[in-house]
Amino acid sequence: MPVADVLEPHARQTLDDILRAHAADEGPLLPILHDIQAAFGHVPQAVVPVIVEALNLGKAEVHGVISFYHDFRAEPAGRSVVKLCRAEACQAMGGDHLAHHAERKLGVGFHETRADGKVTLEPVYCLGLCACAPAAMVNGRLVGRLDEAAVDRIATEVLA
Repeated sequence: MPVADVLEPHARQTLDDILRAHAADEGPLLPILHDIQAAFGHVPQAVVPVIVEALNLGKAEVHGVISFYHDFRAEPAGRSVVKLCRAEACQAMGGDHLAHHAERKLGVGFHETRADGKVTLEPVYCLGLCACAPAAMVNGRLVGRLDEAAVDRIATEVLA
């Protein structure tokens, strides 16, 4: 079955619009993937063959880029995304303990989305808040100086 038949007509139109918008770009793969992620909330597997054909790239090359960059998702994220810093400064300030606490409070492990779709938990390796470690990003909002109480408040917010 051709990929065009796998994507719903609206999704295919969105994909075609994204590809057309980057047709004249030099090195368009990353901007295309970012736009796809923004439009669909993830990079659906069904778009890969279309990108391969449009850019005359190998499937392995496109897959390699998608899998290399941690911000690209193969599946939709939860309604909320909590990113906990796992870098050295945050680790030194109790980040490991808080990571385990966050997993328990959110009911999900790293790289996972809760079954109810409420939250996705992701590790990140520096948010630039080393002086305010440990740190997190909650739906794009930076939060520094985390402790168990702050993690509890975050969990209450994203699970509401």
